[in-house]
Amino acid sequence: AKGARLMDRVLLVDDDAGLCDLLVEYLGTEGFDVTVVHDGLSAVPKALGGDFSLVVLDVMLPGKGGLDVLKDLRRESSVPVLMLTARGDDVDRILGLELGADDYLPKPFNPRELSARMRAILRRGRPAETAEARDGHEAPLSVGNLQLDVSARYVSTDGRRIDLTTMEYDLLEALMRSPGAIFSREKLMQQVFKRSFSPFDRSLDVHISNLRHKIGPYPDGSDRIKTVRGVGYILSYPPEETRGG
Repeated sequence: AKGARLMDRVLLVDDDAGLCDLLVEYLGTEGFDVTVVHDGLSAVPKALGGDFSLVVLDVMLPGKGGLDVLKDLRRESSVPVLMLTARGDDVDRILGLELGADDYLPKPFNPRELSARMRAILRRGRPAETAEARDGHEAPLSVGNLQLDVSARYVSTDGRRIDLTTMEYDLLEALMRSPGAIFSREKLMQQVFKRSFSPFDRSLDVHISNLRHKIGPYPDGSDRIKTVRGVGYILSYPPEETRGG
């Protein structure tokens, strides 16, 4: 795939100059065009002003913390964000996901792992290419009053648009392709996050919780996405639909 597209433009926000130099050099060889910002205050205008495919954002920043940067960014943009967090700091990690980060990587990390996570996020943002290639145009998926247009990556309920992050969108698409089927956490992690499930990784549960909040319940108040205790999740049919139709 290298060379097939223009280089992906990435904004790296981290105050560790040594780490930034290393990542600019390594990610450059991996086909990423990296712009660096060392503080939180200039991160938001830079991110909103540039045409970036992805933002890699450290939680610990001078001037303005990474979580505040993320909060401001999400008010205006759905650009994918990968958070860098201190190892063992679950609070920041979960907060970041709740605020709309797509994924996180604890420090210290291997640059190769960062590159793999970045690619996974960017691939998720571009399934329209494969959908179009498959059969020109794929019919929208719909379950009750919830609709998902695969080629446009557009989600709505009763015609009202719902803004989702790339991760939330991909989770919803996976569930909507098999309504009524139980998805184990392992299967969803593998399919959407492209990595194996770890019982200590709360990412999936937080993304599902955000997704539930955004798409809301069915008109009668029942949950669209149900938790199957100890197993995983299921996108249920609307109450009046007993069979998959």
